[in-house]
Amino acid sequence: MPSISLKNVSLSFPIYDSESRSLTQSFSKLLPVGGVVQRKKGQRTSILALDDITATFNDGDRVAVIGHNGAGKTSLLKLLAGFYEPTSGRLVTEGKAATLINLMAGLDINLNGYENILLCGMLFGLERQVVMDRMDEIAAFSELGDYLGMPVRLYSSGMVLRLAFSICTSINCEILLLDEWIGAGDKAFIEKTQQRLNELVFNSTIMIFATHNPDAARKLCNKAIYLSHGRLLKSGSVEEVLAFEHETRDQTPQS
Repeated sequence: MPSISLKNVSLSFPIYDSESRSLTQSFSKLLPVGGVVQRKKGQRTSILALDDITATFNDGDRVAVIGHNGAGKTSLLKLLAGFYEPTSGRLVTEGKAATLINLMAGLDINLNGYENILLCGMLFGLERQVVMDRMDEIAAFSELGDYLGMPVRLYSSGMVLRLAFSICTSINCEILLLDEWIGAGDKAFIEKTQQRLNELVFNSTIMIFATHNPDAARKLCNKAIYLSHGRLLKSGSVEEVLAFEHETRDQTPQS
């Protein structure tokens, strides 16, 4: 039975000094926006992205992750996806997860579309033959036609999104990790993406959905959690958590 369990989970990222400039610049691309800066005497400065999170998600849970920019929403999704390991605490995930966070992760711009379908499919944990069996379906959904035989570096940004979305959403999953509702590509393609996303949500056993949109949270989710500066401050029904967010925002002093 698919499930996710976090017990006292924290996630922090070290900040390197100016003498390690190249490493700092490289690593900074992976850092989440926001988080609490920690400066302890005799230790390296770090950003605390998630702070002592305890939560359990089970079969049938559709969970909206709500909070301000930098609250830790995307960091939580990336942790659940396996992009990061907890700095402390325990994370146990049962079930196959599909991640719609960074759609273009794993794409190689020097390979053509077909080669990227194979590469990314295998990076997502599918066997080579499974990807090959789905190749025609993924290619047809992308509507990229002859461009699939060309290097991705020649694609427009919209075409890259079409390819990435077609690959990512072709994977059957039990756990769906979704960062905002996605409209990929041009206007004619958006309706197809919405239908595909609706199918993914319906077929998944557990969904974790990071969003700023209360209407989307109400429509798609039956539970919610509220994050602030990496801490889980409230969990419950969507309406309870949205009300808590509203109260918290109203109590925040205005500058």
